[in-house]
Amino acid sequence: MTARERAGFSPLRSLSGSLLFVFLVTAQVVAADFTGRVVGIIDGDTIEVLNGHHADRIRLNGIDYPEKGQAFGKRAKQAASALTFEKEVTLQIHRHDKYKRTLADILLLDGTNVNQELVKQGWCW
Repeated sequence: MTARERAGFSPLRSLSGSLLFVFLVTAQVVAADFTGRVVGIIDGDTIEVLNGHHADRIRLNGIDYPEKGQAFGKRAKQAASALTFEKEVTLQIHRHDKYKRTLADILLLDGTNVNQELVKQGWCW
């Protein structure tokens, strides 16, 4: 037994403590919900929301939309635009995807969940 082991040092405990710290810091950064004005509609499931002086690209969490070139892609984008464009929204941020886009639920000021509303209207699944 080494002196470090006798003193209670455990490499595994040290590593797990470090990982927990990184996880907690990351979770706090990701969970930073905010309210802003929708300034762009990229496609049906991706919008841009003004956050301070810059636009953040937000992907609607938990849904999938037809792409621009697919059937109903243009009309689905118009439906998302009709609900959100130039409106104040609150983002309930979940995480970032592998493309570093923010995944969030979009809430209108009246409490309407845009993600759920677009599924309900049949524009996405």
